[in-house]
Amino acid sequence: VRDFAEVKGDGVITEEIATAALDLLEVDPRGFDSLDRKMLQTIIGKFDGGPVGIESLAAAIGEERGTLEDVIEPFLIQQGFLMRTARGRIATRLAYLHFGMRVPEPAHATLSLFEDGK
Repeated sequence: VRDFAEVKGDGVITEEIATAALDLLEVDPRGFDSLDRKMLQTIIGKFDGGPVGIESLAAAIGEERGTLEDVIEPFLIQQGFLMRTARGRIATRLAYLHFGMRVPEPAHATLSLFEDGK
């Protein structure tokens, strides 16, 4: 943003300059860049929200495992959009809502195998 302000403005970072710079960098209002969005959308779209292992996720996205673990995941976890479990990564309710998607019911809520003596 500072470099953008130097080139496009008089070096002062105003709200207008910051917004233009973030738009150019494709950073959304939550602070997600294209790789953040790609990771979450892949978990939701290709892996039904997870859990998905890091190797499978890295292969699906075309990124190195280390990049996902060291660069992308910490921010998404901190912001509450991703959970890291022993079984793999899971997109949270916030992730679905961020992309305007319906939040799926938990699997246990849809199972009725042992209910009502059936």
